[in-house]
Amino acid sequence: MPHVIPEDLNKAAIRGEPSRVWRAGQQRRLGMLLEAAGERLHGRVLVDGCGVGTYLSRLTPICGQTLGLDIEFPRVQDSRAFSPLVVCGAGEHLPFESASIDLVFSHEVLEHVQDDQAAVTEMVRVLRPGGRVVLFCPNRGYPFETHGVYWRGRYHFGNIPLVNYLPRRWRDKLAPHVEIYTRRDLAELFRSQPVRIIEKRTIFGAYDNIIERRPRLGRALRAVLQWLEKTPLQRLGLSHFWIVEKTA
Repeated sequence: MPHVIPEDLNKAAIRGEPSRVWRAGQQRRLGMLLEAAGERLHGRVLVDGCGVGTYLSRLTPICGQTLGLDIEFPRVQDSRAFSPLVVCGAGEHLPFESASIDLVFSHEVLEHVQDDQAAVTEMVRVLRPGGRVVLFCPNRGYPFETHGVYWRGRYHFGNIPLVNYLPRRWRDKLAPHVEIYTRRDLAELFRSQPVRIIEKRTIFGAYDNIIERRPRLGRALRAVLQWLEKTPLQRLGLSHFWIVEKTA
């Protein structure tokens, strides 16, 4: 008999578990978003996959208008504490008019959708010309699968080494609940879209959990790995960071 996975754990594996705390890692990524956004912050900003509103809480006071979308209604209810314009929906079918948004922020969400090509097409559709998508998503070059794996009918949570280095068909059997991306994969998703790529690079994490347990070790690890972002070894980073601008 196959092992029955608890519904809450299964949902966390498929949907991802939103962060409810604000630490150095989130602050760093917010800074990258703000720099990429520029004057677009004065317009309409969509957090596509807003979770419990962690980023909305920082963006709403400084943006012209913030909107949020999440597929889980309880998360939508939490996010409405920070912006009343949060709706329940899927990234593949954004309930917004074409050319009505100045900035779309997608933070570690693309890997969880049912159809990532449709989700990218929708992000571009709702942008005004000159609007931007700021995207973070997991890098296949990172030595750990951070979303856990399924093995013999059981879900194993945690950072699992070397899974993403396996041939794709084997990797997808272990991690069918989450996608992973190379630069070529992302380029293919945007290839037919009316966009230009402003920036694409790979970043390491902030390792706040390690710092909390072992401060000296964690800070040293953070310093070394974030320094590697300036070298060709950035390809081993945790996440892709792309800025994509709509051209027409």
